[in-house]
Amino acid sequence: MPETVVDFRAPPPSPVAPGRRSSVTNDEVLTEFLESSLRVPDLVLPDKFFPKHKLLETPPKIDFVSLCFHRDEAQCDAVSDAMAKIGCFQLVNHGISRELVASAAEAAITGVFGVPPMKREALMRSPEKPWGYEEYHGGEREEEEEEGSEMCEEFVWCREEELKLKMEGISPIGYPNFSKNMEKLMLRIETLAEKILPVILEKIPRKIAVDDMDLAHHGHDVGTVCCVYKHCRDNREDQWPDSLKYDVIRMLIRGTDYSHSLGFHVCDGSTEFHVYSKKSWLSFSPEEGAIIITGGDETQTMSDGHYKHVIGRPIFRGKNEDSISMAFLYHPTHDNKNDIQTNGGRTISLAQQAILAIILTLIYHVLIFVNKFLN
Repeated sequence: MPETVVDFRAPPPSPVAPGRRSSVTNDEVLTEFLESSLRVPDLVLPDKFFPKHKLLETPPKIDFVSLCFHRDEAQCDAVSDAMAKIGCFQLVNHGISRELVASAAEAAITGVFGVPPMKREALMRSPEKPWGYEEYHGGEREEEEEEGSEMCEEFVWCREEELKLKMEGISPIGYPNFSKNMEKLMLRIETLAEKILPVILEKIPRKIAVDDMDLAHHGHDVGTVCCVYKHCRDNREDQWPDSLKYDVIRMLIRGTDYSHSLGFHVCDGSTEFHVYSKKSWLSFSPEEGAIIITGGDETQTMSDGHYKHVIGRPIFRGKNEDSISMAFLYHPTHDNKNDIQTNGGRTISLAQQAILAIILTLIYHVLIFVNKFLN
């Protein structure tokens, strides 16, 4: 069949009636209407997002022996007042030798932070794994190396068997030595915590007991953990403020990563110690050889907000070599929380009361039998 060609042409535009406005005029009216009705308010943002930084007088230095064994009332009152006002105090005469701390720090440099970056990828910390390496604070590692600086590195250590097996696979010599020293140090820290926490809690009425607390780290009950930090050498003036701001933003957005009762900060050689809360930012010069103890979220909850929950960070300025600091986040497990409740709250469980009643009844009957036999 032959093709039929259709001659189709678009119709000419319709003329604008003399009584109607042109499209240009209509656009101008619409624009004027939108400008007058849709007015975006002028937003004034605050000049500073971060809390105002304040220098703090040195927090009280508490003698461990006087506090926990002699129960010095002045020391107990000083601890309670410091935890309520600033959320931290310094512990001296704690019995942990500097040699043990130095051994753990040296083992961390070789056994943990000496692992090449490519081998760390399988051990990066995640919500499913609350242990391992933390991402760098200052961006990509390549950019940091080009600038000639090393930002703070972080490794979260605990007693998880999976962590031990994976780390021994990539660091078969260095990590076992590091883990051995950390186990010794953590046992000493936990001993201090089990003595100090009841003293702190007995000064205030608790509405929530330890038995009622949710003692789990986001579903992982790993107990006490230790955040090991490697601080960059020769920390320049333009580097450490950025690291501090990172910590403040991280705290405000995510809060602490691990629920804990007390934080024990081992930071020999630090020039400053910064204490963050959601409303304040304080700093002071720590006592040489002292352990800085900070309040955790569990202590704040058990005290009904009387004690502060703060985050502590040491600063190493003007150092020509890498520095190591450790933050032990003490978290009572189900094995020792009953001891804290009994020592701190002076309470006796129903089961203990029932056993005591049975014992007293038996003693009563024995005394009656003996009395009748003698008569």
